[in-house]
Amino acid sequence: LMLWFVGRITEFNEGGVHGFLHFPAEPSGEGMVLTHGAGSNCAAPLLVEMAQAACATGITVLRCDLPFRQRRAYGPPMPAGSAADRAGLHNAAATIRSLVRGPVILGGHSYGGRQSSMLAAEEPGVAAALLLISYPLHPPAKPLELRTGHFPALRTPALFVQGSRDKFATHAELTEALAAIPGPSRIMPVEGAPHEIGRGLIDYAAAFAQLRQWIAS
Repeated sequence: LMLWFVGRITEFNEGGVHGFLHFPAEPSGEGMVLTHGAGSNCAAPLLVEMAQAACATGITVLRCDLPFRQRRAYGPPMPAGSAADRAGLHNAAATIRSLVRGPVILGGHSYGGRQSSMLAAEEPGVAAALLLISYPLHPPAKPLELRTGHFPALRTPALFVQGSRDKFATHAELTEALAAIPGPSRIMPVEGAPHEIGRGLIDYAAAFAQLRQWIAS
């Protein structure tokens, strides 16, 4: 049983950004944006857990719905809308940056993490580090359809938290793919976890320590 003592949570809906802000009781000055996977939204239990864990360490968190989810409550994103989703992420990062004085981390599960990494490749200054949960390296059973075209432009430090039973990427496949990333990157394995990593399985203390180490260096 994990208990985190956090500050207040408020709904946010301004400038095309919709989600929930987690304000820590003792702010560290750092900020984080968390986004969801293709079939989910910002109320996903894993995102709520991540936000609470980060907030407990002093990080101000905005977990938000990507634009495709704001347009419709169900259904996957369309490839033609990915640029709009990254624009929404950019706006979310700007929102959290206006609330904190320190570095901003972009994080997300699956599709949300992929779009965060693509945005960081396009706009290197958008975030100080990336927390990518269950990166969808390729569609299940299609290992040659890699989603790594932006990796050679990714210089933002990136922590990939990946389950050992994730059908979207084996650890070996992800390790090979990360060789194309010029910036700092590391895989944090979650043994026995599938693509939808359950609550209570991620070592958040270790994850945040790695991100902070990169940011401070």
